[in-house]
Amino acid sequence: MSAPVSLQAPGPAEPAGAASYARRFADRYDTWFGRKGLTNDTVGLLARLAGSGTALELGVGTGRIALPLARRGVRVEGVDASPEMAARLAARPGGEHIPVTIGDFTRLPSDGRTVDVVFLAGGTFFELPTQEDQSRCFRHAAALIGDDGAFVLDAIVPEVLIGAEWSRGHVVPETGDDLVVLYRRFDSAAQRYHSHYAITPADGSGNVHIHVAFRYAGAGELDLMARAAGLELRERYGSWGGAPFRDGCPYHVSVYRPAR
Repeated sequence: MSAPVSLQAPGPAEPAGAASYARRFADRYDTWFGRKGLTNDTVGLLARLAGSGTALELGVGTGRIALPLARRGVRVEGVDASPEMAARLAARPGGEHIPVTIGDFTRLPSDGRTVDVVFLAGGTFFELPTQEDQSRCFRHAAALIGDDGAFVLDAIVPEVLIGAEWSRGHVVPETGDDLVVLYRRFDSAAQRYHSHYAITPADGSGNVHIHVAFRYAGAGELDLMARAAGLELRERYGSWGGAPFRDGCPYHVSVYRPAR
């Protein structure tokens, strides 16, 4: 069993691509984006991979995944750019037992100890704004999982979503009484997409617009980044629930392990 990893955040605690919505809406983030069914599937897969070991979530936020994963017996740590999100996590039941490092998860060094699983969920990986940032994340994950661990992330399949009708504008489900509409705009020349959330709170507190920018990469490019970091693809699913990854899947969940 791996020992918990000890991390220190170098330099400023605001990584490239840190989103202002994390600071402004930490108290309402889970209401808008905490889809229960998806959360349960995500926790189930990660719990299977981690067993009774340790997991490190990059972009832990308010603990949507970390808290139920910890309740499954996994020792969970987190990294996040937002002190507001971390404070929200710490205030939730069980949150005091999840250590969070405030910092840039593309630059965190390992002290030689390892965790069993390093993971990102909810498209967080693509918030890293450049290929080098994304490649650096792979390298650090490879160092943190040692010889036997797993690096897990979810990612859109751009070939499916670019131009797809449903990606242009749809209501986000499971957001309580608030109305959340998502619109994505793709820039294939720059290999980027922008998600715009138009939110109408039920309490009449005023409409909200959240804009999040992403630098996307196809599955093949992600696999190349992994190989450059000494990792290889071991499992790929069409959902966190473990559905087969087939033609037409809008996103995938990929599990990388140290190359044999």
